Amino acid sequence: MVGFTPEKERNLTPIDYGIAGAVSGAVTRALVQPLDVLKIRFQLQVEPVKRTVTDGKYHSVLQGFKTIYQEEGASALWKGHVPAQILSVLYGVVQFTTFEYLTKHAYSSLPSQMKTEKAKPVYHFFCGGLAGSAATLVVQPMDVLRTRLIAQGEPKTYTGTTQAIRLMYKEAGLRTFYKGLLPTLLQLFPYAGFQFGFYALFNSMWKYTIPKPKVDKQVTGRHKTVISQAFVCGALSGLCAKAAIYPLDMLKKRLQVQGFEEARKSFGKVQHYKGLRHCIVAVIREEGLVGFYKGLAPSLLKAVSAAAIIFTSYEITCDILDASKS
Repeated sequence: MVGFTPEKERNLTPIDYGIAGAVSGAVTRALVQPLDVLKIRFQLQVEPVKRTVTDGKYHSVLQGFKTIYQEEGASALWKGHVPAQILSVLYGVVQFTTFEYLTKHAYSSLPSQMKTEKAKPVYHFFCGGLAGSAATLVVQPMDVLRTRLIAQGEPKTYTGTTQAIRLMYKEAGLRTFYKGLLPTLLQLFPYAGFQFGFYALFNSMWKYTIPKPKVDKQVTGRHKTVISQAFVCGALSGLCAKAAIYPLDMLKKRLQVQGFEEARKSFGKVQHYKGLRHCIVAVIREEGLVGFYKGLAPSLLKAVSAAAIIFTSYEITCDILDASKS
């Protein structure tokens, strides 16, 4: 079970939780990167993302994948994968290690009425939000870097990760790597909180609605039980969390590519924003409220897939590490 549970406490150290977080981050990133590339392309397009509107470059999920493949090749679906993979591994290490630490210490400090199964989603929300915020501060530079690499068209402004880092530093120093930090934190705290909170909630619902199967005492038997529960509960938590905070994710991506307009011209209209407030006003004025939900379809596909894989791989890795010490 993700988070501290006294009746199911594992014999794991913070290093073990970090390893499990790294594994879950690496596996998830490798599998869902194409959806992330498409989501970011949709979010950065000012024109409507609709089949009936042809002004913009992308009109639908299938058309978007087809266009990227035809114009840039299959490898373009993994653009920015190196920094994204580093980001995912670091994020997984910091997030899960921090979350396990916070839930353990929060549980010992909570009043007795808050130590029930019904209250778990509440304090998991706050612990998850804090863990996600801590991880975000560590990986924000890599997130900005991968967004720049994914966002560029042809001809490329950046030919590789090293060159991109050098040019971005010349642009505005370290501040370049923290562009969009405010909307990122505004988005990540509730998103990570909802993800862990909903995961705890759906696990509680699973426990009371799904009959507990008979399993062997072998590790493989436990894995079969973990996989089905973690996968379903993880997928549902990802869906609910992403739907709740999506507009902030779109604003974050728009702000992260400011100062990078030249490489965006081949994708359609380029907009300059002075800050978060100006970005919000401009999107409402030019694109309407629907503009805040551009890229929602691939984003939900990614969120559901990613959360299911993250929680499943984390649970399995923790189980394996725990079993190896028994």
